[in-house]
Amino acid sequence: MELAAEREASPEEIRSFRELGHACVRGLATPDEVAAFAPSICDAADRLAWNRDIPPQRQRTYDQAFHQAIGLCWQDEAIREFVFAPRFARVAAELLGVDGVRLYHDQALVKRAGGGPTPWHQDAYYWPVDAGAAITMWMALVDIPPEVGSMVFADGSHRRGDLRGPAISDESEDHFARLVEEEALSTSTHGAMAAGDATFHAGWTLHSAGPNPSADDRPAMTVIYVADGATVLVPERDEQRLDLALYLPGAMPGGPAATDRNPLLWRSGT
Repeated sequence: MELAAEREASPEEIRSFRELGHACVRGLATPDEVAAFAPSICDAADRLAWNRDIPPQRQRTYDQAFHQAIGLCWQDEAIREFVFAPRFARVAAELLGVDGVRLYHDQALVKRAGGGPTPWHQDAYYWPVDAGAAITMWMALVDIPPEVGSMVFADGSHRRGDLRGPAISDESEDHFARLVEEEALSTSTHGAMAAGDATFHAGWTLHSAGPNPSADDRPAMTVIYVADGATVLVPERDEQRLDLALYLPGAMPGGPAATDRNPLLWRSGT
């Protein structure tokens, strides 16, 4: 099923992303399109989630928040078609305000029935690229009811850059929750989502998610895009060194964020 690039980012979506650091793009994929790809994604996520079999007594808050499977597009041709979709990549590029985007990596995040909250964090903490040159798409693969909802964002936090918090954990939740409260940061959520609705957020946008009190799993697929022409930075922490090895294999600091694992997914005029 072709996911062509006929969808443009609207002026309101661009304004929201630029001003708030996040935007909701309703109906980016149709229910029929999601239904065609979701079974492959959910099956691969269930098989390949690296933290799915950790015993309850050893689970961290991270493991209780979701099961995570990374790089699914390299495991399955149908998933690759979804992740490489020009439609999604075009919206990512237009929100970023760049001529083209490459794949950084994909990951499925499945918040299990009864799963815990996702701690406050910043995605760019992990990235060895300029946070202003990358963007995360998070797409619902099922209808998400209000009691589960989508992510919570600290509005405008992307403009503050690296808030120097820890990696996603109880410690990041404490650090950033205190910052949100003490500085009275405005927060917002896009609430209930239909399958095929997506949010996009900037690398430094501070965000979290509530628990899943429902009896059903909440699967979502994420794709992180990096602007074509972006440069690899010198890693500052172990998490960035790991990302560099996993998602930019062979790339060197000062060089382009463009390896065989980072194909060009959309470029204006092509």
